Amino acid sequence: MKSRVLGESVLAQFTRFVVVGVSSNGVYALLFVALASLGPFTANLAGVGASTVLANELHRRHTFHAADRVGWFQTQWEAGGLALIGLGLSTAALAAVHVLVPAAPAYVQVLAVIAVSGLVGAARFLALRGWVFRAPNFSGLEPAKQ
Repeated sequence: MKSRVLGESVLAQFTRFVVVGVSSNGVYALLFVALASLGPFTANLAGVGASTVLANELHRRHTFHAADRVGWFQTQWEAGGLALIGLGLSTAALAAVHVLVPAAPAYVQVLAVIAVSGLVGAARFLALRGWVFRAPNFSGLEPAKQ
């Protein structure tokens, strides 16, 4: 089991991707609640920014084992660019919550953002695996050989 989770197969990488995603969403939720008094859009921006930088670095080092192939700045630039799509969609989700349920508590807003993040996450996994952290011998969805 340990070799399956630590390996380079799609399933192993996706498992690590999910663990990082859950962890970074936890950081997002804590920041969002802590900064909610500044307004939901400010709290969302701060939470997304901090959790994205953390997730990008964890993906570089652990999910895709790419620390020797891809530098920190390149990771933040490319993976962060992908995260802007998630920020746009999470902001749209927050706006929808405010229109549909104007007095929604912070936890409802966090759940809406996390739900959107989950959907965006699957597409982001494929983009990170196939573009940002692509192994030199990457050939689609086949496990990377080392």
